[in-house]
Amino acid sequence: MALPTNNTANANKRDNLANSTQTKPVNIQTAEQQRIDAQSNGTAAWRDWGPYLSERQWGTVREDYSAHGEAWDYFSHDHARSRAYRWGEDGIAGISDMTQRLCLGLALWNGQDPILKERLFGLTNGEGNHGEDVKELYYYLDATPSHSYLKMLYKYPQQAFPYQALVEENRKRGKDQTEFELLDTGVFDDNRYFDVFVEYAKADVDDILMRITAYNRGTDAAPLHILPQLWFRNTWSWGHDKEKPALSATETGAIAIKHKTLGEYHCYLDGVPELLFCDNDTNGKRLFCSEAEGYFKDAFHDAIIHNKTDAVNPDQKGSKACGHFKFSIPAQAKVEVRLRLTRTPNPLAFSDFEQVFETRLSEADAFYDVIQTRIPDDDARMIQRQAFAGMIWSKQFYYYDIPQWLNGDPGQPEPVTERRKGRNKNWLHLNNADIISMPDKWEYPWYASWDLAFHCVTLAMIDPAFAKHQILLMTRVWYMHPNGQMPAYEWSFDDVNPPVHAWAAWEIYKAECEANGGVGDLDFLERVLHKLIVNFTWWVNRKDADDNNVFQGGFLGLDNIGVFDRSAPLPTGGHINQADATSWMAMYCLNLMRIALELALHNRVYEDIATKFFEHFLYIAKAMTHIGDDGFGLWNDEDGFFYDVLRFPDGEMMPLKVRSMVGLIPLYAVEIIEPEMLERLPDFKRRLEWFLNYRPDLAGLVSRWNEPGRGNRHLLSLLRGHRMKLLLKRMLDESEFLSGYGIRSLSRAHLDTPYVFDCCGHPMSVQYQPGESESGTFGGNSNWRGPVWFPVNYLLITSLKRFAGYYGDDFKIECPTGSGRYLTIHQVADELALRLTRLFRRDDSGRRPVFGINDKLQNDPHFKDYVLFHEYFHGDNGRGVGASHQTGWTGLVAKLLEVSAESKTSEHDDSI
Repeated sequence: MALPTNNTANANKRDNLANSTQTKPVNIQTAEQQRIDAQSNGTAAWRDWGPYLSERQWGTVREDYSAHGEAWDYFSHDHARSRAYRWGEDGIAGISDMTQRLCLGLALWNGQDPILKERLFGLTNGEGNHGEDVKELYYYLDATPSHSYLKMLYKYPQQAFPYQALVEENRKRGKDQTEFELLDTGVFDDNRYFDVFVEYAKADVDDILMRITAYNRGTDAAPLHILPQLWFRNTWSWGHDKEKPALSATETGAIAIKHKTLGEYHCYLDGVPELLFCDNDTNGKRLFCSEAEGYFKDAFHDAIIHNKTDAVNPDQKGSKACGHFKFSIPAQAKVEVRLRLTRTPNPLAFSDFEQVFETRLSEADAFYDVIQTRIPDDDARMIQRQAFAGMIWSKQFYYYDIPQWLNGDPGQPEPVTERRKGRNKNWLHLNNADIISMPDKWEYPWYASWDLAFHCVTLAMIDPAFAKHQILLMTRVWYMHPNGQMPAYEWSFDDVNPPVHAWAAWEIYKAECEANGGVGDLDFLERVLHKLIVNFTWWVNRKDADDNNVFQGGFLGLDNIGVFDRSAPLPTGGHINQADATSWMAMYCLNLMRIALELALHNRVYEDIATKFFEHFLYIAKAMTHIGDDGFGLWNDEDGFFYDVLRFPDGEMMPLKVRSMVGLIPLYAVEIIEPEMLERLPDFKRRLEWFLNYRPDLAGLVSRWNEPGRGNRHLLSLLRGHRMKLLLKRMLDESEFLSGYGIRSLSRAHLDTPYVFDCCGHPMSVQYQPGESESGTFGGNSNWRGPVWFPVNYLLITSLKRFAGYYGDDFKIECPTGSGRYLTIHQVADELALRLTRLFRRDDSGRRPVFGINDKLQNDPHFKDYVLFHEYFHGDNGRGVGASHQTGWTGLVAKLLEVSAESKTSEHDDSI
């Protein structure tokens, strides 16, 4: 059974939800588009199988049953090969069914390693000089939304994998040094490695072909063991359901698969490999010195590396199985392993194998040819397709039942009492068992709510139904807290992420309208609006300490951007009135207003809701300038910038003059009201005009409300033209925010002039750090003190496009500041998009900035066109930093490539 009994109904409910947000077909019906539509319409379950396997289940909160939440130490990489997971599985290039009952993945051995390579290795938070970090080389190269075709590449050294060297050298290095990476160890010198390509093609929804192609890139023959593995997620050891599914060898050399809810499947392996069987059970003898007997999870490791043939089940049955292929691959040669997993018996499993692959790949090409019609050059098309691939491969089955996790399982020892008072204790309603878009599946193998909103904007380009489902998922009753808070992420659901879901929902709706000739999914908008109103109310009631429309959201995803940890009690006492939190809420008001206006065109009831958010936006706009009765605001006219303001316990206020992304976020709060909209919604227009006449003090805070703009449009924003020019002057200054690769998260002016705050005689400072964080304060490897981050840059671009829709060509700004070159706001937005895409494109010398100074990445034909989508990028040279596979929000480059390819868009277009 895939889930404990109390989750079965939820699983069925969620499967139905995946098909409930339907999308109309696009104009060109490729074979892949037909599969997407069939999935959306509920006529064919193409997404029942997909790349849903995590790349790291060890070291996660879910598997941590320690007293005080030491997740990294409680379940280590060393334990992972021998210890059954409770909440999910991990593997290399793996797939599973959508509730992860049965998994299929890859294991390798080069004849030298001390460990069978079944999962990716990386450093824990305490082992690396810059926090947790995967230390492997792998790439997602292709994927279709239906998972009809998937391709990834794993690069495997021919020497022993340098586990110890990676740990020891990174422990030695200080925060002022770069990380010691796998390439730095020398194991790829002289091309002594294998390129292992793993591909999947579906002949049908439950007929899956797997092809493993291994190339020896070296100059000498080298041994390689290839082990495609099948295993069941362990659902029987926890006391809820002890019935075990079964894998067994057949007389014909296939593997028979029986599971009481998944049913029967058949696995065929081409050739005559050695079949090995064991159970996906913990090896208590190795880990805990128990006397338990059995054929444990690590049996293949023992049998192949240590020649312990009695470790595997001689009866060739169990809950984990593999085909063991042994090769000596000549220099520059390749070998191939083929497997087929199908519900229907097929004695001729490989007769049409190559034809299925050829067909699915050609259909993938046809699908992306339609998607990429606006991208003319091959390099940009390749980058975009790999970005899409990374996002599709980063889907994951995520299972986490908080009450069961806190209370423990009847088949296991009772957890220590401290757990019930620890992490996530306030989220007893949370019961997740869904396919979710992850930031990445090694460093972040758990969803983050604001990350996911950005993922969905990109995913809507290729699969709007899935994107809508993901947005709705975060608002479901088994996710959103009863008080209205959205869960932040696994480490602490109580933390607060920026409220970007209304923005994302509107972007997805607009994209679908564009694809479908102006027809959008109003049911989706209506569903999401009702739930987001609850979340908005939580913000108003919980994050406005003085009840004056100025907000204190905490760190809001920006980790170490401030002088204090903004999510912790301040050493000074009091609280911080946050420019970013308040601006996010102003943006939230305008997003919800715009959604309500769209719905009001079809149902007049929503005019009242639109009015409510219009008025609330004006209250926030006033508070940004005058907090309470003392007139102290978040805007500093002398500096032309927004700052956080520290409010001491006695009521005294002090601006924290750090010029950071915090002060640019007010640009996000912008909306245009069309005159045609006002004429179609007379009640909204009447209330709006009355309110502005009644409260001229509020009307005056909104940019040029009483003056007609282009086409008599009306602009709602936090910035008048004068303030906007001052702020953009800072933002577009290359000695401050503007880098060659986008907008930095902290002004470069703080390199030589750090901001210093005297806290009770102890100086606390913020200094420009363009790459890795030089401090472990406020988190691990993430750094917001200078690098370029995609999500906040993307929002700047979309917001500038909105401003351009109002101002047109009349408003020009010097870009870069001091250059004498004046651009329209629309052109500035295009310039930022171009700079961001330069991170991945080859420059005039053929080098990609993302690869930094690494010559192998830049020049080697087997590396130079495989792109990694990092968490963030060096603020001066564009080198990729942080999590190396965070295609999630960095996948937004897929949209920006279209913008940079079409720098001349319609002057009336205010969308991307």
